[in-house]
Amino acid sequence: MPPRTRYARSGDLAIAYQVVDGDGPDLVLVPGFVSHLDWGWQEPTLRRFLERLSGFSRLILFDKRGTGLSDPVAGSATLEERVDDLTAVLDAVGSQEAALLGVSEGGAMAMLFAAQHPDRTKALVLYGASPRLTAAPGYPHGADEAGMMRLLNGLVERWGEGVALSAWAPSRADDPGLRAWWAGLQRMGASPGMARRLFAVYPIADVRGILAAIHVPTLVLQRRGDHLLRPEIGRYLAAHIPDAGFVELEGEDHLFFVGDTDQLLAEIQEFLTGCRPAPSAAERVLATVLFVDVVGSTALAARVGDAAWASMRARLLAAARRELARHSGREIDVAGDGLFATFTGPARAIRCAVGIHEAARGLGLSLRAGVHAGEVERVDGGVSGLAVHIGARVMAEAAPGEVLVTGTVKDLVIGSGLDFAERGVRALPGVPGTWPVYAVAD
Repeated sequence: MPPRTRYARSGDLAIAYQVVDGDGPDLVLVPGFVSHLDWGWQEPTLRRFLERLSGFSRLILFDKRGTGLSDPVAGSATLEERVDDLTAVLDAVGSQEAALLGVSEGGAMAMLFAAQHPDRTKALVLYGASPRLTAAPGYPHGADEAGMMRLLNGLVERWGEGVALSAWAPSRADDPGLRAWWAGLQRMGASPGMARRLFAVYPIADVRGILAAIHVPTLVLQRRGDHLLRPEIGRYLAAHIPDAGFVELEGEDHLFFVGDTDQLLAEIQEFLTGCRPAPSAAERVLATVLFVDVVGSTALAARVGDAAWASMRARLLAAARRELARHSGREIDVAGDGLFATFTGPARAIRCAVGIHEAARGLGLSLRAGVHAGEVERVDGGVSGLAVHIGARVMAEAAPGEVLVTGTVKDLVIGSGLDFAERGVRALPGVPGTWPVYAVAD
């Protein structure tokens, strides 16, 4: 569940915020153009990124005025008003000094706060940020204004449909799960009218004049192949903010939680704490893996539309997570239209799969599931190994509406009261040997 959402008073407005208690300095994530506190936790890769940030900080999250769960506003907010909102959030959480992580469009707000309130800014980290989005005299690094406005106007015209993911996260542009979440973020992050007002000032907001007045420890992070911002922009920031450090990262995604995030998180942690995370040693354990997949999800999404599919997927995930909690399962990934989880016992995994199937039928969805037990490697919250590949291949062999298990699983649950039907011996793609498989009987 997301952390509890609370509200800070900024003048007549209520600014929504959350706090994730962790071990380390206060760290405020200053979001990009739109955000939604609760919806953000529904995307697994973003959730894991936030959890890792809270591993070395007390993480403070908020929605800017006019976006997400914060109060709507009639017009575009100025940077000064947003700085007041950030001040109100810090006061509400009792933070006298915090580090700021300014992401994308949120970078300008973070820079202005650091310049105006150095006594309350422990450090400044900028990711994918720019002092000005579009090119200007003396600043050739920005985007072409006409081209940028075409992109933003096209985004608003199809607001809420999940468009422009290829610009923000090209490495996952074809991921239907992320696209559905992205569509939901647009709808819940801002109304189309509010988005249009935000984009009217976004390309021309300019904080170049205050960079020399930033006198707090600053780190600028930029991905080399970012499709929205050229790396020269990160170098410009580092050159004009006194004593700022600059790290150019590999990758092409603008979304901070997509792509290779390990180096990004390591740079942030080392800058804020002085300690770089040590490489995690893999732990080998016996586990049962469960893979679940929606049958025909791509065709379904095309038929009902992104909005309806996102709603159906969200309800299915909510039901699946209830079953995981009921059967002591551990969610590993829900990317795309599937679910990957592990269990300490195979009977619990099977009963969880059956429960998820029943919930899916109530939503008009058909699933296939695969269960296998074997040795896996656990490292950095992830799970890998041959047993994982076998579980995924067994799921792919399942018929719609079927929970398919390996002979290993069937033998381990003798006496559990579960019944099975033989489904023959299969050669699983990419897996040595042949494998007897069984369907869980109704």
